[in-house]
This record gives sequence, C-alpha cells and structure tokens, in this order.
Amino acid sequence: MKHEKHEQTEEKVNESEQNTAEQAPEKTEGGEAQSAESSENAASAEAKEAEPAKEKTPEERIAELEKENADLKDQLLRRAADFDNYRKRMMQEKQDAFDYGNANLLKDLLDSLDNFDRTLDAAKDAKDAKSIADGIKMINKSLVSMLENKYNRVAFGKEGDAFDPDLHEAIGMQEGKVKKEELAAVYLKGYKLKDKVIRHAKVMVVKPAE
Repeated sequence: MKHEKHEQTEEKVNESEQNTAEQAPEKTEGGEAQSAESSENAASAEAKEAEPAKEKTPEERIAELEKENADLKDQLLRRAADFDNYRKRMMQEKQDAFDYGNANLLKDLLDSLDNFDRTLDAAKDAKDAKSIADGIKMINKSLVSMLENKYNRVAFGKEGDAFDPDLHEAIGMQEGKVKKEELAAVYLKGYKLKDKVIRHAKVMVVKPAE
C-alpha cells in the first residue's frame, strides 16, 4: 500500500512539472507577440511622421494669405489708433502746461496783491507818509524773498560791476578813469531764472579814456 501511494505521489509531481513546462512557453510566446505588436506600432508611427505634408491647394493657400493680410491690417490700424491717441494726449498736456504753468506763481503773488490793497486802504486815512512807505517796503521785501527762495529768481546789475554784454544792455556809453568797461549807472535791474537771463539790465557804461 505504501508503495502504491508513493507511486501516485510521483505521478502527480511529474504531471505538475509537465504542466508548468507547457505553460512557460505560452507566456514567452505571448510576450514575444506583444513586443512584436509594439514594434509594428512604433514603425507605423514613424512612417506616418516621415510622410511628407500634404501640399495645400491654391484656394487654401489664398485663404491663408488673406487671413494673414487681414491680421496685419488689423494690427496696423490698432497701432495707428494708439499713436493718434498718444499724440492728442501729448498735445493736450502741452497746452495745459502752457495755459496753467504759471498758476502756482500767480497764486503766490496773491498774498502780495492783498497786502497792496490793504496798504492802499490804509493810505486813505493815513496822516504819516512814512508808515505807508514802511508798509510798501515790507511788501517788497516779502515779494522778493518769495521769488528768490521759491522760484530761484536772481537780480543783477550794480554800479561798478564789469560790463558783460550777455547780461547788460548798454543804453549809453561814456569815457572815464577806469581800466576796463564797467557800469556807471543802472536804470533797470536784470533778472535771471536760475541760470537763464529773462531780462537784461539796462545800464550806462563807462569805458577807459583813449
């Protein structure tokens, strides 16, 4: 009995090994089939990529060029409109600067104008001319200080200064005991705005005697 059981066990083991051996080639054959199919797909994709692009018909090419032309025209019109708006804005800003550029200066001058009005009102009943003169001097001092400190206005032209045709306008000339031309008298002061001359001084010039 033991011997028969042993033989039956060996037969089952042999059958199991045989089944395993038969299944293994099937898996190998399946893997090879999948690999071959993948290679064929890759080759097909490469072939499609390698195919030359289909040549466009004249009608398709014309339609494409017309679309490009329309896009370019649209871009050109947009840029022209943007530039026109920019030009108009710059012109308006320039006009505003011209029209209202002196607004701050005029606003600062209002205080001096108000002080002059008060001085004139006070002069109607004033019995002392000196008080009126002192009031005018104070207004003048305040106005000059404001123009010099806030707007960089500089006055020039004093007797004895060297004559400079870039700064002075000679309205007369005389000879004198001087080594070089200088100002004998100043009839109107000159003024600068920073480094720019906005009014030449009107002067009498004395020059060395010949």
